[in-house]
Amino acid sequence: MAEGLDTPWGIAFLPDGTALVTERDSGRVLLVGAGSPRVVGTVRQVSDEYDEAGLLGVAVGPRFAEDRRVWLYVTSDEDNRIVTTTYAEGRLGPVRPVLTGIPKGAIHDGGRLAFGPDGYLYASTGEIGQRALAADLRSLGGKILRITGAGDPAPGNPFPGSPVWSWGHRNVQGLAWVGRQLWASEFGADTWDELNRVERGRDHGWPSVEGRGGTGEQVDPALVWETADASPSGLAWGGGALWMAALRGEQLWRIPVRGGEAGRAEGLFIGEHGRMRTVVRTPEGRLWVTTSNRDGRGSPGADDDRILEVAP
Repeated sequence: MAEGLDTPWGIAFLPDGTALVTERDSGRVLLVGAGSPRVVGTVRQVSDEYDEAGLLGVAVGPRFAEDRRVWLYVTSDEDNRIVTTTYAEGRLGPVRPVLTGIPKGAIHDGGRLAFGPDGYLYASTGEIGQRALAADLRSLGGKILRITGAGDPAPGNPFPGSPVWSWGHRNVQGLAWVGRQLWASEFGADTWDELNRVERGRDHGWPSVEGRGGTGEQVDPALVWETADASPSGLAWGGGALWMAALRGEQLWRIPVRGGEAGRAEGLFIGEHGRMRTVVRTPEGRLWVTTSNRDGRGSPGADDDRILEVAP
């Protein structure tokens, strides 16, 4: 679908079937799907201080046809933050912050944004390598957040006055819903990467547990992988399965889900396209998958980075 991109990170589809795509390091937002990719805006707030930080997730609002509203997750000089803007007449409008104070660091910045079936905005954050943040409910690091479009804690959140939806996360970079159930892909440390069936208000283990703890005090992951096989990033639902992009594992995992339970995972395209970062479902039911070979940890080819289209 596109090639020659610079570390594409987030993808969000517009009602006409084209998509807004963010580039982590350049701060550019591209329009993809109507001829050659073209730049529709650059987010000037993006800091290039850290390797894993920058312009990360993007989400198109559920009322886009009326208000043209778009949300972005960006690293500024002060913090990671969620900002909002508009997309109209082929350009992004002015950027305005709605939620600030998310910890930023050289690693584990989280960054995925997605509107849930309840109409609220969910955001994944990382613990920036400071493990204790994931277990600290006063911190926005190492969490999944649930907010309104204005950045306020969403009604029904488990902790009064807090945007935190779930905690005990190391670095979630994939969010997807099966029906109304939220699933998340999460980077482990030295042993286990995780696919989590996210539970409202619950501790998902980090830093006291990596992988399955089995004590019942924390939510155990639905599936685990050795870190060499995964380093999971994007996550999407389609065709009866969750699709999880793997960076270090250089593959796309297909994970069937039935009755709320994850089945046996199957690896696809193993080593064929290098590091895979983001996977999203298109309005037509296909998948777009980005490579991430120009992120400083891959071996880019002449056409990298690319967006590939896959039939689920």
